[in-house]
Amino acid sequence: MTPGPLVLSELGTDPASVLRLITQFDGLEEQEVNADAAVRFAALTAGCPVGVRWPGGTVVRYDASGRLDPIDDTAAPTSDQHETLVWVERDGSGHPLDEVLLDRLRRVLGRVAARTGVSGTPHLGDPALLEVVLSAKEHREDRARAIRLLGLDESRPTFVLAASGHPPRETVRLITGELPAPAVRSAVIGNATAIVCQGSFDIREFSDRLERVIVEQFPTVVNVGTASGPWVGIGSVGNAFSASSSWHEAVRALRFASSTGFGRRVVAYERLSSLELLADLPIDRVRRNRDVAHINEIAASPAGDLDVRTTEAFFVYGSLRRTAAELHVHHSTVAARLARVQAAMGWDFDDPVDRFLGTLVLMVRRIAMSSAELADADLL
Repeated sequence: MTPGPLVLSELGTDPASVLRLITQFDGLEEQEVNADAAVRFAALTAGCPVGVRWPGGTVVRYDASGRLDPIDDTAAPTSDQHETLVWVERDGSGHPLDEVLLDRLRRVLGRVAARTGVSGTPHLGDPALLEVVLSAKEHREDRARAIRLLGLDESRPTFVLAASGHPPRETVRLITGELPAPAVRSAVIGNATAIVCQGSFDIREFSDRLERVIVEQFPTVVNVGTASGPWVGIGSVGNAFSASSSWHEAVRALRFASSTGFGRRVVAYERLSSLELLADLPIDRVRRNRDVAHINEIAASPAGDLDVRTTEAFFVYGSLRRTAAELHVHHSTVAARLARVQAAMGWDFDDPVDRFLGTLVLMVRRIAMSSAELADADLL
């Protein structure tokens, strides 16, 4: 494991300090770290954000704490030369050893490029390579090359997330903020953002933690058109060559996540169990189902949509008072909305069978809605 780096603020400008800094980066070369680890190490050493722009245009940036901190490509430094560009971002004047740090970082990145068999790194870090890694149709040799070019480790635990409903860059920043400095690659595929993560994780714990973060940042208010934040599916952990399977699982799990703000915002595939069978229901058949069609008719008006959304919330929170508290309305308002849905559907939520039926109908309806939002031949 790479030891924690010295920081430039602890070093002077004497030859001994320069040598200590060079020795640190020589250690990275000896360990054959990937490009992400090198940039992160440089950011920790510099004590400020450090970024790299590959010749292909891809930008990777880590902040002073060592967390991946995406930046808009147009906001990153550019060069007319076909070369790998690295930089530090400091407030005020630079540190005397900044140029030494950047020189050693370029050297390490050059060694990464040479090790992956790419001359001049014209494609190193290219997001398009991620589609090759995630495609089950590609030959293993092509996927192996793409894995190397992305700076990923073939043997490290790997899993994939699929996210939608929120700007991709903000989604990646939010998710990586909950990961302990992993290797992360992301790309927009169809209507979803694919995020490949490497590292050892407890997926159940991670999904619960990410759920809490999204709910805290994007609280649901049923009668206000506020953003619900990203909805996320998480695939199973395997190695880099099983990323295509993890991606497929993540997309299936994403269809169970809440695109409207109720239910779970984050769903791990491994937790679906037998519920996954619902994902195989033909979407057209779901839409034609009498109960689903009737719910859609109710939700077609603003007042009816409010009633249906409140019913969804009731099934999530389990009681009138809890639902009222979460929606910031009086419990009598919740009761009135539920009563209208029950009357229209012929349900009685005090009856366990009707309550299960209502839950099932709203769940398959949500899957159909999510599938419509995600509709893309290459994605689904």
